[in-house]
Amino acid sequence: MQLVLIATLFGIAASAFAPSYESSRPQASLEKNARILAYDADVKEDSYRFNYETENGIKAEEQGQEVEGIEAQGGFQYTGDDGQVYAISYSAGQAGFQPQGAHLPTAPPTPEAILKALAQNAADEAAGIIDDGQYNPGKYGGGQQQQYRAQSTGFRQAYKF
Repeated sequence: MQLVLIATLFGIAASAFAPSYESSRPQASLEKNARILAYDADVKEDSYRFNYETENGIKAEEQGQEVEGIEAQGGFQYTGDDGQVYAISYSAGQAGFQPQGAHLPTAPPTPEAILKALAQNAADEAAGIIDDGQYNPGKYGGGQQQQYRAQSTGFRQAYKF
């Protein structure tokens, strides 16, 4: 009993001197104690949906169904530290998580040379021309193999450190 009392007092004393980790982000004080304004959920055996909204502007919704795994669609929005509202819509399933939002970066366009190469590959494959990556002596140099002699030069001087 005394051990429990001593451990409790020690824990209280230690927590009094523990550093406080307060965030310096502008939105942190709003996020810490935000009330839930709306919440709705419906879960069934093979599908679900939910949505919620908090008083600090966070909103989210999602619906999904079981189709060879879970296929889901949804979105969320929040207010960033800069005061802007950021919104994401997404789908998730066998193709992975695919978000869309005005603030998300986009991939650069595919270079023209790559597009031409892909088109040529597709045309070759349609014509029955398949390059499996194997070396074909008849294709390179008329089937004749050249003999190369390795030359050993050796070291002329010993390296000194």
